[in-house]
Amino acid sequence: MDKRMDILSMLKMLQNNMLQNNTQLKSLIDKLWQNFWEGGIANPLTAIEQITYLIFMKRLDDLEAKRERDAEWTGEKYLSRFAGQFQIPGSNESIDKNELRWSVFKHKPADEMLMHVQMKVFPFLKELNGETSPFTKHMANAVFIMPKASLLVSAINIVEDIFKEIERDATEGGHAFQDIQGDVYEMLLSEIATAGKNGQFRTPRHIIKLMAELVAPQLGQCIADPACGTGGFLLGAYQYILTDLVRKKDSAKLQKDEDGFERAAISAVLTQKVKNILDQSFVGYDIDTTMVRLGLMNLMMHGIDEPKIDYKDTLSKSYNEDSLFDIIMANPPFTGNIDKGDINESLKLPTTKTELLFVERIFNMLKMGGTAAVIVPSGVIQNSGKAFEALRKMLIEKTELKAVIAMPGGVFKPYAGVSTAILIFTKGGETNHVWFYDMQADGYSLDDKRNKIADSDLPDIVQRYNERGILSEAGGGRKLKYFMVPKKEIAENNYDLNLCTYKEEVYEEVVYEKPEIIFGKLVSLEVEIQKGLAELNELL
Repeated sequence: MDKRMDILSMLKMLQNNMLQNNTQLKSLIDKLWQNFWEGGIANPLTAIEQITYLIFMKRLDDLEAKRERDAEWTGEKYLSRFAGQFQIPGSNESIDKNELRWSVFKHKPADEMLMHVQMKVFPFLKELNGETSPFTKHMANAVFIMPKASLLVSAINIVEDIFKEIERDATEGGHAFQDIQGDVYEMLLSEIATAGKNGQFRTPRHIIKLMAELVAPQLGQCIADPACGTGGFLLGAYQYILTDLVRKKDSAKLQKDEDGFERAAISAVLTQKVKNILDQSFVGYDIDTTMVRLGLMNLMMHGIDEPKIDYKDTLSKSYNEDSLFDIIMANPPFTGNIDKGDINESLKLPTTKTELLFVERIFNMLKMGGTAAVIVPSGVIQNSGKAFEALRKMLIEKTELKAVIAMPGGVFKPYAGVSTAILIFTKGGETNHVWFYDMQADGYSLDDKRNKIADSDLPDIVQRYNERGILSEAGGGRKLKYFMVPKKEIAENNYDLNLCTYKEEVYEEVVYEKPEIIFGKLVSLEVEIQKGLAELNELL
């Protein structure tokens, strides 16, 4: 497939509640990708990094300008990030930091601007949060790749237009600037949803929203993802918490989004006190340095100034953060293996398969009473191998395994067709019954196009999950999409968690007509055919 057509076709698939009616924003983002392709950067991962740096430069200048104006208005002292001199790395030269502002360098001639951004602005950006911040640490090896000055000029002009459109939408559409900006960045990130070499692929936003609704994270809880990628699950938890605060304060401000979930403007309750708590609430790890950088920037774009996302292999011997987290949401790599000698000693399963080890890792990371929502491939819930059964036994015997939600194979298309399930479990609880749900529609077509459709089980899943405590065998048995199975029965089936093992299939009896009646109809049909042929022959 032509790479350009692949990029543009993926882009056309992206939908967002706040952006779905803003064709101008969509057009600008489409144009931005096309310019990078034509400018010589065809790899979406490389392009999104470079776009992100430009957006950061623009947003940093805008925020500093606002803080300077606010300080002038209130009479308070404010030391701008652009105050003073910046020592250019690798030289004896220093420069007035004001020259590093987007609003200043965007007016420079093309060739001069390219050198200025590469040699001065970008090094300043890399050191932005001080030597000890995760952002500075992971920006150390980042590079600003812009093959020609004309691409930089066109990209800057488009980013300017995007921000003008965000501002217009915020003013006329009543949306918060922060929310729209975050959604634009999510739209950009969706471009890199292609499957990775270790079975990694970006989890659809509506599935993240579903999982957040099921575990319901609260303000003050510590939330983690041991294989966080671009930080989608952490962001999903962040947005759920803020929406829940609005729900408790003024539920009239809530609106249903395109997936049927309630949503509120994140800025509506983002007071300084709440912000200080949230800045300490989210922890993510990944083994891809590019993903770590993108994850950091993703959360920063959404209002978390000091996100704690780090480069770390959470399955390895170097990881030792167990029993620390209240909530874990994750979609860990499915198809990888880890060298046996590298596996952390706390992981006891007799396997090197990452899809099993990550679930055990998540169990270990949880505090007693902590809850996890984890996406696993279907093999984890049904394969008969020793390690597979040992993991399922651990979930049944050492946690309260609350739910197994079977998802259709098309959920991760067009990047993967693997069948998956969501496991919800609480560490230290006791399993008496396990609630199963057979998700048949997630609100999108299950083919490669993944177009929005009317049918969706997602709101029903949330409602039925919250009501599962009153579900009994008398309430429809196991013929419905959802049902309970007692622990004893699951144990007797070697801890099999495959929904089909327990669901009662409903077969409709087909009643056929008697043979002589069918034969009579065929004779009558033949007579009609012969009559028709005779009439046709007369006309000829």
